Amino acid sequence: MSTRGLTQKTRTEKEMVLERAMVTRHYVMRWDLERCVGCQMGPLVCPKDALTHVDAVVEKGRMVQKQSIDVDPQKCILCGECAEICPVNAIQMSVNGQPENPVVKYEAFPILEQSTTFQDETFDWSKKDFVIENCPTDVIRENVEDHTLEVDDAHCIRCRQCEIASGGAFHVVQPWQGSVVLKKEFCVEGCLACSDICPTRALHRNEAGELVLADYYCIKCGACVQICPVEAQYEEYEVKFESQGVTKLVKHRRVTNADNLPIWVERWRVRHQPVRSGAWVQALLNLADEKAEMVEIDRKRALKRRDLILALKGGNEKAEQEE
Repeated sequence: MSTRGLTQKTRTEKEMVLERAMVTRHYVMRWDLERCVGCQMGPLVCPKDALTHVDAVVEKGRMVQKQSIDVDPQKCILCGECAEICPVNAIQMSVNGQPENPVVKYEAFPILEQSTTFQDETFDWSKKDFVIENCPTDVIRENVEDHTLEVDDAHCIRCRQCEIASGGAFHVVQPWQGSVVLKKEFCVEGCLACSDICPTRALHRNEAGELVLADYYCIKCGACVQICPVEAQYEEYEVKFESQGVTKLVKHRRVTNADNLPIWVERWRVRHQPVRSGAWVQALLNLADEKAEMVEIDRKRALKRRDLILALKGGNEKAEQEE
């Protein structure tokens, strides 16, 4: 029996691959399971409900096996919505061997506005090793010939730790704007699973072993909410959805106990290039919380915050040097 036109799936501990060979187009989606943090952004935008959450294994409050995502190849249409929205760049798509995301190419999804730039003229080069060591995705390299620091932009997750470590020589624009709140009074005693899954040091353990939130580093992925043993409770509600002259009511879910959760992440707005697409409007309805306003953390203030410096590797020593 021919497999042409059918999506084939292979999965190992490190990688999941979906492949569909057509007559003129050969689609491949590669899912890096080592980068994936099992957030809900992909499942929330998937138009075919092809993605499901795979729970982490947590023992005595510590993560012993990462949470992740699984894909139903019978439902997946390889549209690329999950790849474009993935906050940790865990998903790569190609068509006929060349990088291509169908929803971006055909303007169903916009290109998100995000960047990491470096100003070498303002950089204290004595901090070079400190900056490179504190990149959680290991995407910063020294270019000795040009006397600069370069960033692998395709794999940068915009965590902003380089901003703080470099004293402002790096400048990061995050696509998602929102908030993250930690209420330790609601935590399960001894549980640190959220700090284990956090891809940045937004949630980390200080020298005393206590859970600490460095909100400036949060990329709004929500993986911490997924792994938390205190589960969110939901209720259904209807939203009026309008696109290209068509209006319909769409059912959504919202959390009813956010005020009593140990950790809660909200996504309010996203920076993106202009696009007119019903698919994108639907994705935003699923991803964004009900917030009309936005309160952005001030960058100048963040660069002076001692708690953000202490959150970095070797941050105690750096904090003492700058006092």
